[in-house]
Amino acid sequence: MAAITKVYIVYYSMYGHVERLAEEIKKGAASVEGVEAQLWQVAETLPEEVLAKMSAPPKSDVPIITPNDLAEADGFVFGFPTRFGMMAAQFKAFLDATGGLWRTQKLAGKPAGLFYSTGSQGGGQETTALTAITQLVHHGMIFVPIGYTFGAGMFEMEKVKGGSPYGAGTFAGDGSRQPSELELEQAFHQGKYIAAITKKLKGAA
Repeated sequence: MAAITKVYIVYYSMYGHVERLAEEIKKGAASVEGVEAQLWQVAETLPEEVLAKMSAPPKSDVPIITPNDLAEADGFVFGFPTRFGMMAAQFKAFLDATGGLWRTQKLAGKPAGLFYSTGSQGGGQETTALTAITQLVHHGMIFVPIGYTFGAGMFEMEKVKGGSPYGAGTFAGDGSRQPSELELEQAFHQGKYIAAITKKLKGAA
């Protein structure tokens, strides 16, 4: 019997947009036979009173990941909102705590994809992913972009659509906009695509 391939979808979400994409990415990954997909969120770093002032809703019951949990997975999809064109500090703080995994090279050679949410169309749909690649590089991980594998959906011009060849994405606007059907389809595709590659790499190892 073939071994199970584990794909972890690890994210930070303040208002729920990234979490909604993560749920679809999990569905896509789980649709690949022999793949076990699991959602994890990183710990919040802001105090409750600050979150209240920012009108952030309570966090979901998705378990909080610790750096050592990463070692158990065969592949990853990391998601976060943008802050001035780069990943949110909460996710960076989590990655900053992975020094032990770096010293032991536990993540080297493992595939990882990226997804994100921005407030506007020029708000970092590409730079947020591009600047995040440094984190993968230092761990020796293999960045898996979706390229144009999503097909016609990558060329949508009539509707507002997040995402790019770097990975799935959405636009939050003032917070009231939710991921569109097309953005959710792209997220599902990303999960399925990365899970298939992770399974292939594990099988070849």
